[in-house]
Parts: sequence; C-alpha cells; structure tokens
Amino acid sequence: MAVPARRVSKARRDKRRQNVSKVAAPVLAKCTNCGEFMKAHRVCPVCGYYNGRQVVTVEED
Repeated sequence: MAVPARRVSKARRDKRRQNVSKVAAPVLAKCTNCGEFMKAHRVCPVCGYYNGRQVVTVEED
C-alpha cells in the first residue's frame, strides 16, 4: 500500500485547494415585463412577474 514519504505542509495543501472555494457570480436575466436584472427562474422582485404573468403583487413605496 502506498504511504506518503513526508507530511504535506499546510501551505502546500492550501495552495492546491485555493481554487475550490471560489464562488461564481449569480447568473442574471432581464425581466420580460419591466427589464430589470434578476436571478434566473425566480419571480422578479421589482414587478412580481414570472414567465409572463403576475404571480406576486408588489407594494410601491
């Protein structure tokens, strides 16, 4: 059975893992009703529309 000859240092281990924890930016889509950018496949927080129909009534300030 293979056994490592020496212990891997924390710095070397962390260098290898540095690209794993990168978080990608969320994908934004334009709302078909109001044109605002929003997360894809979700109700628009500005107008309350999803897939061409109103799902949520949004209160205006």
